[in-house]
Amino acid sequence: MTPTLMLAIGTTAIFLGIVLALVAAGVMSGAKSGVSRSLHLLEAFTNAPASMQAELDPGFRERVLNPTARWFGRVGRRLTPYDHADRMRTKLDAAGNPAGMTLERINAAKAIGLGIGLVIGVIATLALGLGVLIAVVITVGLALAGFYAIDYWLGRKAADRMKAVRVELADSIDLLTISVEAGLGFDAALAHVAKNTDGPLAEEFRRVLQEMQIGMGRSDALRALGNRSNLPELRSFTTAMVQADAFGIPVGKVLRVQSSEMRIKRRQLAEEKAQKVPVKILMPLIFFILPTLFIVVMGPAALLAMDSFAGT
Repeated sequence: MTPTLMLAIGTTAIFLGIVLALVAAGVMSGAKSGVSRSLHLLEAFTNAPASMQAELDPGFRERVLNPTARWFGRVGRRLTPYDHADRMRTKLDAAGNPAGMTLERINAAKAIGLGIGLVIGVIATLALGLGVLIAVVITVGLALAGFYAIDYWLGRKAADRMKAVRVELADSIDLLTISVEAGLGFDAALAHVAKNTDGPLAEEFRRVLQEMQIGMGRSDALRALGNRSNLPELRSFTTAMVQADAFGIPVGKVLRVQSSEMRIKRRQLAEEKAQKVPVKILMPLIFFILPTLFIVVMGPAALLAMDSFAGT
């Protein structure tokens, strides 16, 4: 091997060694910088506000539950009639718009209830070994029950809410009357009643005030209150107030008349319920109370008579 070739090989080896050393140094520094960046990002994420953490790292609900609910909502929307959305909005308003209940979630609940009803119906009919016709009837019935369960729940919520409004209405109108006669305007008196009372009627009054604050007229807000309610007394009150506002009638006099009418209607309702008690108690009296009374009263005498006849 000539000296020139050895020199070339040595020079090449030294050059390759330098290149490899530089590459290794760069990789190590890059790895260190990558690790440091990751640590800095982790520290920044740990110290970030809760809202930013929730946005950067959505939880199980955002990643799984909400998309699943939206999918079921689309399925339920396809299974419902065209005017279902309007009817559901009316039911939600009557029920007080329960927290977390939206049209999409109602549709999802309908689809889930339908699926659960079908599954329970199929499993029950297979386990009991019923005939095909009976199995189909039971399965369809359970599926429809699951589908309309949310409607029944909303109906019960609305009925309970209307009962509470009927109980609170007379006292709230009395307080409204006193506030107006003390010198407050109708809007200020309504705000005073909404602030110092609790219950669904106070919530409705607060909603009326909010609608008026965003630009809706007083008459329109009161009409909307009457349309949301299925209670005749509340509709009568809102109609009277709209007419008083339109014709310039003193609000205090209208409120005084409305308060008197509400108390008369509440007393009449109590009398009506009292008149229904004998009719409602008739069936339990015939089938449960009287047979038990006959057994208690006539039982010992019947036993003594049986003993006497057995002895003779």
